[in-house]
Amino acid sequence: MQHVKELSAKLKEKKGFALKMLIGLDGFVDEIIHPVDKRQDYKTFTRIKTIGEFGERITKAAGLSTNIEMVTIQTKLGGNGPILSNALLEYGVKLTYVGALGTPDIHPVFHPMTEKAAAVYSLCNPGLTDAYEFEDGKLIMGKHSSLSSLTWEVCKKGMGGAEGIAKMVGECHLFGMENWTMLPHMSDIWQGIIDEVFPLLPATAEKPLAFFDLADPEKRTKEDIRRAMGLIGKFEQKFRTILGLNEKEVYEIAEVLGITISDSSTDKLKDTVVAVHKAMGIYCLMVHPVRTVCCAIGDEYFFTEGPYCAKPKLTTGAGDNLNAGFCLGLALNLDPLSAITLGACTSGYYVRNAKSPTFDQAIAFAEDWDAGKV
Repeated sequence: MQHVKELSAKLKEKKGFALKMLIGLDGFVDEIIHPVDKRQDYKTFTRIKTIGEFGERITKAAGLSTNIEMVTIQTKLGGNGPILSNALLEYGVKLTYVGALGTPDIHPVFHPMTEKAAAVYSLCNPGLTDAYEFEDGKLIMGKHSSLSSLTWEVCKKGMGGAEGIAKMVGECHLFGMENWTMLPHMSDIWQGIIDEVFPLLPATAEKPLAFFDLADPEKRTKEDIRRAMGLIGKFEQKFRTILGLNEKEVYEIAEVLGITISDSSTDKLKDTVVAVHKAMGIYCLMVHPVRTVCCAIGDEYFFTEGPYCAKPKLTTGAGDNLNAGFCLGLALNLDPLSAITLGACTSGYYVRNAKSPTFDQAIAFAEDWDAGKV
């Protein structure tokens, strides 16, 4: 693909960039878990490979009972905001993080991230996640009670009031507040920013970017989702607003917004993305199915195949890494097709190596992808 071939050259021209970003608000301690199928001895086991197999195991236990062993493969930082931030920091962004990293002390899993960050504001304790990994996807089991203490008043108190927040936001190229679904007061926080921070923001020749990721809104009511979409739209007053979704989410948002796309459409994904983007009135809607990435900006639609990995080392966080690459691309003023391609490279590297790439590693990955080596 020509745009993959061209990406590495475009990135080389951007080396040595200086970007500031402010990201929040969640934080999770993730345990990456493999459910056991058969155990050969106390060290060796075969895992349950697919979600379907796992579902069959559970279904067979109905009316009876069963015991499924879970093996923790890794304990790591989690949450959309921290994983997104970790990837951006690896790229060399000067980043401030605000969120649920632990109080009074930051949880040790976040220390590598916070040591690289320009500044950190930890406002409450993190949530906990059990991530059951399979070859065809993952099941995320979350414990979120600690996040209910993260309110607009707590944000203001921890960040120097509306004036302190405005100063931080006003100095950034990109501002992001992630994981609306799991933060029960996020809509109120957004409303507080609109009401109290927007009037304090300086006028700029070009509006900075604002990035939002809902994180699977299925469990929230349609009224909640509709309100959140309206608030995200209002950020367009001060920002070039980006909403990042996966394929499942974009169809859910379309339904909430009353958008119906016929199943007979020759490209249902494109038609849905374009319609949701237009309905929301925002700068950009980016959607990442498992094997592809696309976005709508202005009146244009952009699409790329991705470097699909059949047997990933790690999938939890793949979407956040894609978001990081895409956001970095737009912040570097890459064209939209190059930005989604950088997102695909970032995610592609991450699932193969279980870590985020550096800028040089992303360039090398793009070259390998173009050469058919990934």
